[in-house]
Amino acid sequence: MENPEVKVEVTQPEVTEDDKLWALLSWLLSPIVPIIVLVMEDKKNRPFIKFHAMNALAVVIIGWVISGILSAVVIGCFTGVAVFVYQIYMAIMAYQGKWVEVPGITGFLKGQGWI
Repeated sequence: MENPEVKVEVTQPEVTEDDKLWALLSWLLSPIVPIIVLVMEDKKNRPFIKFHAMNALAVVIIGWVISGILSAVVIGCFTGVAVFVYQIYMAIMAYQGKWVEVPGITGFLKGQGWI
């Protein structure tokens, strides 16, 4: 007799309006809001908020480093603007309740166990 495959469905907690707002603020007011989110017990335990807060924090830090390095050749200004435009796009996606992954960064954060 064959064993039927057991499918385990991982359920994510429902994304609330509060979650969407905190995710939006994490992207727009990074790095301050993501740090606040990661300190608040009730917020850091919400997967949607933590996912966007960690991604926003990583994008901003990497954006600052790249802008700082490239500022010697004036391209750093444009890099900073490009990162900010990307943050606005991600904030809109977060407010719509989407789990949008940042290429390269999200995979790294998951691999480290941070999200």
